Amino acid sequence: MQISQLLRHKGREVTTIDGAESVRTALALLADKGIGALVVSSDGRRIDGIVSERDVARGLHSRGAGLLAEPVSSVMTAQVHTCQLNASVHDLARTMTDHRVRHVPVVEDGALIGIVSIGDVVKARLDELEEERRQLVDYIQTP
Repeated sequence: MQISQLLRHKGREVTTIDGAESVRTALALLADKGIGALVVSSDGRRIDGIVSERDVARGLHSRGAGLLAEPVSSVMTAQVHTCQLNASVHDLARTMTDHRVRHVPVVEDGALIGIVSIGDVVKARLDELEEERRQLVDYIQTP
């Protein structure tokens, strides 16, 4: 399965935040949307970074509650792993595992067009396995 197929089922909505917004605002947005990461972008197309709940938790641990008033850019991850629409879910799973990332923005012609989480990858893989199982059962039961 390719990322394009996954996004066709999941949708292409990406929640972004400007790097100048406060960490407190980012946490509110994460909670409101029920998501684990925001793409940091000043225009909704270019990727400046990514900020996750994990980034905030680590920042709070090392810098204290004052972090909440700081800009998102102070805790975001600037080196963002991205993927293309034609990438395979299998390859993306490998990238996520190797680099220990849980959210990967999808880009096309340098512009942000979607985001894939580790949960999306696991669901896609489980769907593939279920389809393979169904095909094998049909093959075995066919006279």
